[in-house]
Amino acid sequence: MDLSTTYMGLRLRNPLVPSAGPLTSDVDAIRRMEDAGAAAVVLHSLFEEQIEHEAGELDHHLTHGAESYAEATSYFPQVDEYRLGPHEYLEHIEKTKQAVGIPVIASLNGVSAGGWTDYARQMEQAGADALELNVYYIASDPGLTAEDVENRYVEVLKSVKSHVHVPVAIKLSPFFSATLATARRLVEAGADGLVLFNRFYQPDIDLDELEVVPNLVLSSPHEMRLPLRWVAILHGRVEASLAATTGISTGRDMLKLLMAGADVTQVCSALLRNGVGHIKVMLDEMTAWMTEREYESVQQLKGSMSQKSVADPAAFERANYMKALNSYHYQL
Repeated sequence: MDLSTTYMGLRLRNPLVPSAGPLTSDVDAIRRMEDAGAAAVVLHSLFEEQIEHEAGELDHHLTHGAESYAEATSYFPQVDEYRLGPHEYLEHIEKTKQAVGIPVIASLNGVSAGGWTDYARQMEQAGADALELNVYYIASDPGLTAEDVENRYVEVLKSVKSHVHVPVAIKLSPFFSATLATARRLVEAGADGLVLFNRFYQPDIDLDELEVVPNLVLSSPHEMRLPLRWVAILHGRVEASLAATTGISTGRDMLKLLMAGADVTQVCSALLRNGVGHIKVMLDEMTAWMTEREYESVQQLKGSMSQKSVADPAAFERANYMKALNSYHYQL
């Protein structure tokens, strides 16, 4: 059974890649992920705000015009709450590369083109095999158009690409008005991979304290349907690798996304819930299904259920909306 796949030119032993999160900030946890079967790992993100703080600039951004954007100053964590600062992050890359033999993908999180993107080069020099660019941006300014938002993504991507030679993936928001067109713009700008999708963690309201508070909720299986649809639509229509993430918790979930056209599946919440050993459980489940149905390789099934391959392409579009409504049965 050949489970190997290629992601941004990196040859991986299988399609399961732990995504950026708390577990990937610990070298020992990453070593155990490799032992359980992980094919690569995406390190937790280094934030633009952390880098700017080190340069003495964060205070200015947090104390001037705080009410002009949705992410008020109180929502930025104190810098000492970050587990690893910029220099420590580079050391983390080096230590991880020394500890494991699988590819290590560094993650850079920011919203503007600027000097902070020079850290992309330093990540490459520290040993990162690739970079994942996470543009976490809430377009709350009423003066911004959809094109303005897209341009911001393109500018940040180009800035990072100008600093490195390793492949770069960009993690997309699910809220673009024309996802396929935006994806093509980003590929034309140099993206080697697209990660679908970023989860924007929604705030909550504390009714006792009358405060708006952060509320991180782990992804649930039904959320996988969103990347499933768009991976299926993008497969064969963009010249870039596709990574699916959000809601993936079983080997069967992996199979569905691979059939939709994903090159890799990124997993985080399932490992936080079930432990690192769940990697082996997922891979075993996927292998058992493939063996039972006489699939010999991941390549054989990849994209077999994409929009371009299925008998009814409209199933991924508006027709699915009507069918879903008509299929629901209820009792009074």
